[in-house]
Amino acid sequence: MFTYEEAVAYIEEIPKFTTKNKLEHTRKCLDRLGSPDKNRKIIHVAGTNGKGSVCAFLSSMLEEGGYRCGLFTSPHLVKINERFQINEVMVSDQGFLEAFLKVKALADELVAEGDYHPTYFEFLFLMGMLIFDKENVDYLILETGLGGKLDATNSILNPLACVITSISLDHVEYLGDTVEKIAGEKAGIIKKGVPVIFDGNSEEAAKVLRNRAEELGCPWYEMKGENQKILDYTPAGIRFSSKSEVYGDTELFVPFIARYQMMNAALALETMGALQERHGLKKETLMQGIGHTRWQGRMETVLPGVIVDGAHNEDGIARFVETVQYFQKEYPITLLFTTVSDKDFTDMIQKICKGLNFAHVVTTEIWGSRKQSAQELAELFRANGCTDVQAEPDVEQAFEKAYALKGDGLMFAVGSLYLVGEIKDYIRRRKHD
Repeated sequence: MFTYEEAVAYIEEIPKFTTKNKLEHTRKCLDRLGSPDKNRKIIHVAGTNGKGSVCAFLSSMLEEGGYRCGLFTSPHLVKINERFQINEVMVSDQGFLEAFLKVKALADELVAEGDYHPTYFEFLFLMGMLIFDKENVDYLILETGLGGKLDATNSILNPLACVITSISLDHVEYLGDTVEKIAGEKAGIIKKGVPVIFDGNSEEAAKVLRNRAEELGCPWYEMKGENQKILDYTPAGIRFSSKSEVYGDTELFVPFIARYQMMNAALALETMGALQERHGLKKETLMQGIGHTRWQGRMETVLPGVIVDGAHNEDGIARFVETVQYFQKEYPITLLFTTVSDKDFTDMIQKICKGLNFAHVVTTEIWGSRKQSAQELAELFRANGCTDVQAEPDVEQAFEKAYALKGDGLMFAVGSLYLVGEIKDYIRRRKHD
């Protein structure tokens, strides 16, 4: 019999970057587990950036309306249980272990039959479906892992709505080297006749999504940034107006400082609009839910003046720069940065330095096979015009250095969700020491 710790260790040993099993395999696994997705009210979310935030907004609105809402998302920042939440509370260790044992038993049966062992993400998805089925959630928000068409989450049969967030170049080795190709992969979650709500700011991507929706006879709702207008912008968040096809002009507040959260909130609100006959919630309830949303690692304030952001690709970095540009007018900025070796970190650093001026930069490293040298990152910052740059491989010491340098200014930690996770874990331990 496994303990919780042994179960987590087993899952972490499953290769993360392995050849995907076919969707038919995942579907077969679900059916052998009792079809836990059957008759479940599911909202399916894909995209390059913003899908986790859209999921959080949706979950918060449903919770505000009195529903019990499950949320399956990735990656986790500190603890693997974070991937399975019900009304913002992650599953208990015992609930995690119970689901693990059932999926592990199935995996053993499959291997004994000469079939494939579930992949890392597939294993976790199957666990999630069992967890949410046992808890009998009213709604379930599913975030895709990678892509859409071939993603394990796409084995579900009858979602209530399909949401596709901002699309840009990322994971090109898996999804394609153009926005159109990546949009085609994301469009793979669209099901016949199911409402599609999508970010239309990239015309190349929007055209692919519109065409696919029309091919399958789906009502579609296209959201654009030009339909949001900032009313107030402070370190506490953004108040803005948004034009909704369903709700008309609506004033919203998001408790985040990143402007892109306006689009994510608008997408989530429009999704609830497309499903209003299902949930029956008033617009005011949805507005309150958006205002109460919490989401880890996305321009999240973790200490006064300390903001962590998981931006780790071209589009995410561009949006990070846009946000910090606004605040650097009033505050000196200290940056804590790292990334992983398979990202284009040279380009990331060039873009960051081109758009921002830093009082201080501290580079660090995150443990693992994809670790990138803090010293090499520091040299790149110096080469791009930053004068006060320090390399500190140990994340905890790097945090303390950057925090001491911050003074009365703002400190941002960016470049990797893994960095965000390590910082949040360290701060939690730091408070209890």
